[in-house]
Amino acid sequence: MELTVGTVLEGKVKSITSFGAFISLPENKTGMVHISEVTNAYVSDIRAHLTEGQDVKVVVIGNENGKINLSIKRLEPKPQRENAPRAAGNPRSTAAPRRDNSSFQNQSAQNRPARPAPVPPAAPKTADQLFEEKLKAFMSESDTKLSSIRADHRTKSRRR
Repeated sequence: MELTVGTVLEGKVKSITSFGAFISLPENKTGMVHISEVTNAYVSDIRAHLTEGQDVKVVVIGNENGKINLSIKRLEPKPQRENAPRAAGNPRSTAAPRRDNSSFQNQSAQNRPARPAPVPPAAPKTADQLFEEKLKAFMSESDTKLSSIRADHRTKSRRR
């Protein structure tokens, strides 16, 4: 059986790693579902979604050099986005044109505290300033590491 892109198969979760799950497929083949292909939501721990021995339905999304890439989420319906109005400057905006709400805005402006003045963005840093910051961070990290090494050395020398 040739596994081509788009083929839907039934498989069993063989093993789970931090980056994905290996799935046993028909004809003693094995494919991998990357953690990003498990579900449409963010997955921080794949074990919350899959368990070893679980039967899963997968689709082949790649088959190169003997490596079979699989997806579970591509078989799920895509989540619907909320119909939030888009920004006025967005060319793909589907929001209706705004009506004149000046009287409402005047009433609500009286009840709102004044906004602070916008702060202008900081001037871009020069190469010398960037270097100094990196050097300061390196020195701080180095001092921290040295002090922990010294503390470990003192503790070990007392035990003898």
